[in-house]
Amino acid sequence: MVKIRLARFGRKNNPFYRIVTTDSRNRRDGSFIQQLGTYEPFTGKITIDEEKSLSALKIGAQPTDTVKSILKKKGIFAKFLLTKQKKVKATKNDSQPHKTSKK
Repeated sequence: MVKIRLARFGRKNNPFYRIVTTDSRNRRDGSFIQQLGTYEPFTGKITIDEEKSLSALKIGAQPTDTVKSILKKKGIFAKFLLTKQKKVKATKNDSQPHKTSKK
């Protein structure tokens, strides 16, 4: 399963995190598939690539709780949910049989 999670970097008592996609079986700071952005908790600075994160979510990557809250702050998770709802509505409309009127 692919996860979107934080990988810790930085010095002792001064963490710096990268937001990455990785296999759930990998270590926290191990290899990753793609880097989506960064998060600095002491300054509160968040940089994230919206296109990469939306594509990872559409593919099926599961964000951790912390990453999910970061995505919500940036508004990316809301965009993902909107596109997901549009897709569901489109498939429901296609699956309903069309009524034909006979005169």
